[in-house]
Parts: sequence; C-alpha cells; structure tokens
Amino acid sequence: MKTVLVTGGAGFIGSNFVQYLWDKYPDYRLIVVDALTYAGSVENLPRGAQDSDRYEFWYGDVRNGELIDTLVSRSDIVVHMAAESHVTRSIYDNRLFFETDVLGTQTVANAVTKFRDRVERFIHVSTSEVYGSAESPKMDESHPLNPRSPYASAKCGADRLVYSYWATYRIPAVILRPFNNYGPRQHLEKLIPRLITSCLLKEPLTVHGDGSAARDYIHVDDHCRALDRLLHAPRDRVVGEVFNVGSGCHRTILEIALAIRDVMNCHDVPIQFVGDRPGQVFRHTADTSKLERFTEWSPDIDFKKGLESTVAWYARHESWWRPQMWMRRIHIISADGKRELH
Repeated sequence: MKTVLVTGGAGFIGSNFVQYLWDKYPDYRLIVVDALTYAGSVENLPRGAQDSDRYEFWYGDVRNGELIDTLVSRSDIVVHMAAESHVTRSIYDNRLFFETDVLGTQTVANAVTKFRDRVERFIHVSTSEVYGSAESPKMDESHPLNPRSPYASAKCGADRLVYSYWATYRIPAVILRPFNNYGPRQHLEKLIPRLITSCLLKEPLTVHGDGSAARDYIHVDDHCRALDRLLHAPRDRVVGEVFNVGSGCHRTILEIALAIRDVMNCHDVPIQFVGDRPGQVFRHTADTSKLERFTEWSPDIDFKKGLESTVAWYARHESWWRPQMWMRRIHIISADGKRELH
C-alpha cells in the first residue's frame, strides 16, 4: 500500500488525478491538501471518499510548513499541483501568484528534503507557460525559458527551484510541464469552459486579439495517465528529469471557438474579438518524444471526442458551474491600453 499526497487536489487537474488514483489503485491511501480558493471545491472530490479509511482531506495552505511537514512525513509519493494558475488574473493580482506558486513550492520541497528517506518520488507539476512563445516548430524540454506573464514567471521560479533542490539535496524530484489541459471540472475562467458555457447561455464567444494565438490542448485524462507512468516508472529513469506532456498539435483560439460552436451546433452565437492581453504567447506546441521514450506514454483522446465529452459534462452539471458565473471574466488593461473584460 502506497500513500500519495496530492497538493491542490480539489482543483481541476488535481481532482481529476485524485479520482483517477481512487478508481485505479484501491490499495493506495490518498491524502489531499487544498486551500479551497475560488478554483477548488470539495464537490470535486471522489464520491464517498471522505467516509473511507483510505482517503484524507486537509483544508490548508501549502505555505504552512508545519502542516506540510506532517503530511509529507506520512507519504511515499508527493504530487505537487497547488498553484494559482490563471494567466489573465495574474496580470492584476501577481503577488498572490508568487506567494503560492514559489513560496508554496519551497515549503513542499523543504518538507520532501527533510523526509527524503521516506519519500520515494516527488512530482512537481509545472507548466508549458515557462517557455513563452515557441521558437521552434515543437517545444522540447531544452527550449529556452522565457515566461511572458506573472503567472508564467512564478511557475518558472517554482520549476527551477525544484530542479535546484534535486541538484543540491538529491531529492527524488520529477518535473512535468503540461501544455493546456481541458476536461470536466475546469473553472469557467479558462478558455474552453468559458466558451462552452457561453454557447449554453447563447452569449457571444469572446476571443483575444484576432484569434491567431495557438495552443496545444490535451485532455486531462491523458495528463493523468502521464502522471501515473511517472509515478511507476523505474526511479533511475525519471528522477532529476523534466518532461513535457501535450498532444503535439496546436490550434488557434479562433479554431477552438469555431470547433465548440460546431460540436454544440450553435452557429447563431457570434464571436466577439477583444484586445490581446499583455504578454500574450503566440504559440505553444509540445514535443512529447522524451516522455514517450522514457515511459511509453502517448495521448489517447482525440481532440474532437474529448471536446464532445467535455461539452456533455458541462451540459449535465449546470449546478456545478452556475456559482462561478461572476468569475468568468475579469477587468484588465489590454495590450493596447484599453480597459476590457477578459
């Protein structure tokens, strides 16, 4: 029996991963710690888990060293996902991003260092945003790190901090850089759920700039499978390494908006173009050959099929997303100096 600690386990990717572990590994004990900010919810946790002796939920902040030390001391595997993650929100609220993403990661890394004789593996979930705009057709793990937003720079600091702890203290760290995720239980501030709910509500689909900025989108279930492979790969194959996880294909924001309209058959809903946000990344496209080579992972979920299942989830769970309506858009000063809702 392994004990797996997941920080940020009530958020989007975290809750999907906890559900994945809950279903696949009935012998594993799961410990989840989450501060339950606006993007996390106890509604995201596995049904019936809190009545089980193989699951614990802790309401707490990853910057709380005493709490994190206690939880890490009882864990065989630590998966660190807790972070502020919205690029647009980081433009006007950047202090919180650095406090949570950098100092929170330092707290977790310190705990892993303290209990490295117990912890078998420490997986830090970083982000492709650390790369900035693509300088090559596909971005591999050696791509320069050129973060272009406060969120990206905070995650870049956390990413390199974890690497430095591996180099200095030899903690069993593995760094994963996921490209854009989508799927069930994602907050409405993010592009795909915002566009889906706009279609459901017959509201205009807002697109940044001219819609030509492109992203590599991967379904969250494929991300969970990649994490699973890294948890169980031979330790000497993955510790100290950085891995991308993505689909290897990019789509423009406009193409994604049009695809959602097609899947939802709501061609009467207009597309509304707004100003580009400051620090916009022009393109992200993942090179996942290293992850495939080291773990034999590859993405399974076709984008259209993944989009169809995601649309169906939001259509069935209006009671889940309705309370988030007021946070779908926030005011920022756009790249051309206009105050806009993004």
